[in-house]
Amino acid sequence: MENDRLVALEQVCLYYRAEQAFIHSLEELGLIRLTFIGQVPYIDRSEIRELERMIRMHYELGINPEGIDAITHILRRLDGLKAKLKSLRGRLDRYEQEWNDG
Repeated sequence: MENDRLVALEQVCLYYRAEQAFIHSLEELGLIRLTFIGQVPYIDRSEIRELERMIRMHYELGINPEGIDAITHILRRLDGLKAKLKSLRGRLDRYEQEWNDG
């Protein structure tokens, strides 16, 4: 991972007005990954959008980190099911087209 892709956690917390302890709790649950250079924690820019969503859930909706973990798990499963449904619809459309052409 290149250092230009990393943002200091302190900067992220200042920007989003979030507590570092909250971010560390998300890391402990495996929801985000922090990279340490020396003693300084950094987050990859690719994870900021997801982190922002979790920050909003916590500070705007009052959801604790464990609740965010459960919600994130459900949303990921839902995304997987949507992808599977899209794939199955594509296959069904092909079979219907073959049936109508045959």
